[in-house]
Amino acid sequence: MSDQTNALRPEDYAEPACVLCGEPYGTERKVEPVPQQRIVQKLDDYMSRRDYPGAERHLLYWLGEAQRGYDLRGELLVRNELIGHYRKVGNRENAFLHAERALALLEELDLTGGVSAGTTYVNAATASSAFGEHERALKLFEQAKTVYESDPHTQKHLLGGLYNNMALCCQALGRYDDAFRLYEQAMDAMTEVAYGELEQAITCLNMADAVAGRDGLEAGEGQIFALLDKAYDLLHTPGVPHEGYYAFVCEKCAPTFSYYGYFAAASELEQEAREIYERT
Repeated sequence: MSDQTNALRPEDYAEPACVLCGEPYGTERKVEPVPQQRIVQKLDDYMSRRDYPGAERHLLYWLGEAQRGYDLRGELLVRNELIGHYRKVGNRENAFLHAERALALLEELDLTGGVSAGTTYVNAATASSAFGEHERALKLFEQAKTVYESDPHTQKHLLGGLYNNMALCCQALGRYDDAFRLYEQAMDAMTEVAYGELEQAITCLNMADAVAGRDGLEAGEGQIFALLDKAYDLLHTPGVPHEGYYAFVCEKCAPTFSYYGYFAAASELEQEAREIYERT
């Protein structure tokens, strides 16, 4: 039997591989970035027309392009959008699949302490909460809160969205004191955002539901109706553009108005949404 002790092994001649692309150092694959702004703008166009199949095709196409171009940041953006898409259409499996991959990308890109991380945590948490995983969602919301509040440059609309969605999660868990505190923080944050009245209206309606859950319909009637009136006024703030997002908010708010007996308001909002969608 011949002596093989001097035989070359792969570790003797192979270059160490890059942790991101798996290629030997010096031969890393060239990253070809996807056009992030154009992707988001086109997605907004699909959503303004409620074209969910079109939005899905659009996002899956660009996910493939990001993967082919080894653009991990682009992939992170697209997967975040896919989390929201599949949450909206009620596809739990795909929402969770993209959430897990997006969270893994934060680690690969070393972005766990930036605003991108906060946004990813919020998206994954919101999907978790939407599909009944409230405890898991709350942990993710806490991670997002730590990131956002530690960065003085975090935009107020991101904070407002975080506080509102985190409050809904607390509400689902019966933690009403925490929920009301977060709703108030959401209201305050959105006072500093252009056309933030729309988000404030949604928060008012969420608070009405929280009052009903904590106190009951009869005991909480006065506070519930005051919050509904405030939400209605906020939706009719002069100067708020009546475009695609306004239609989305009207659709989102109408069922709550109807539930509490504000049938005329609900009908008005539904009609407004229909007219906007027809125009676009």
